[in-house]
Amino acid sequence: MLLGMHSPPPRNGLFASRIQLPAGPWGTVLDALAAQFPSVTPADWHSRFERELVLDQAGQPLRANHPYQVGQLIHYYREVPNEVPVPFQAKVLYADTHLVVADKPHFLPVTPAGSYVQETLLTRLTQQLDNPELVPLHRLDRSTAGLVMFSAQASSRAHYQALFRERRIKKHYEALAAPLPQQTFPLVHRSRLQTGEPFFRMQEVIGPANSETVVTVLQQGSACWRYGLQAVTGKKHQLRVHMAALGAAILNDDFYPMLSPRDADDFSLPLQLLARSLRFTDPLTGQTRYFESEQRLPDCIGSSMAAASKDAVRTMTLSPSAMDC
Repeated sequence: MLLGMHSPPPRNGLFASRIQLPAGPWGTVLDALAAQFPSVTPADWHSRFERELVLDQAGQPLRANHPYQVGQLIHYYREVPNEVPVPFQAKVLYADTHLVVADKPHFLPVTPAGSYVQETLLTRLTQQLDNPELVPLHRLDRSTAGLVMFSAQASSRAHYQALFRERRIKKHYEALAAPLPQQTFPLVHRSRLQTGEPFFRMQEVIGPANSETVVTVLQQGSACWRYGLQAVTGKKHQLRVHMAALGAAILNDDFYPMLSPRDADDFSLPLQLLARSLRFTDPLTGQTRYFESEQRLPDCIGSSMAAASKDAVRTMTLSPSAMDC
């Protein structure tokens, strides 16, 4: 299930996904799709065919009784019944013909995945900017707030992608976590990260380092410090894993060091991690570019920080004006 480079145009800001049908005993495309995606009922698939949400390789609508053929390339638009709204809005900080920089709130995914289709930054921006060529240039966890860069057109995309691939971009984050008075700062943490258990978590393993984070202290409180984090590499969950490994898991992290899943998002408990700034030399103009999030994490001082527990930080949320809600 992949986004096709030559997919049909987006609908309601959502790009079509695609699947190449495998060998099987099915008589129709509908039967094949129902078998490949058992979480979607045949009735739901029939409704998608009726609303012309299932297309052939050329982007033409298919009928529900269209004959199955092995190897057929099918485009379809995903739907999630009763998708939970994310009640926070992103803010576009910069946009030109080549580049878009958005300030993402906590809880909003960057791209469609799992139970999030419409409630994603990419879908919202595609609609807002009326630009179906938008493509995110890097990852940012759904739990993390802050800056996300998008390529705005295919002709210049490779130039900006190279910034990340060749590590020619400075990414700075801020996080709130427990004090580490025993450490000397700045601190450089390197380790080898690989997929853990369950599959959506990462873990440190023995072997040559493939991840590096530089940690500094920006503010000290009695039970909480504000850390500056420079992501030298960009591995999945890197900052969260590294801080947990140092003994200072980021506040409200329900993945690290231990998995403590919730039945639903608690919007009063955002992960206290913010992608604060990006700095790079623009590959098209040669100009120095600097972008900074308008969001702010709470201060690590005051009576509300008396205990480094979830109850103590339940009211720690970003400034509403900065969130642009």
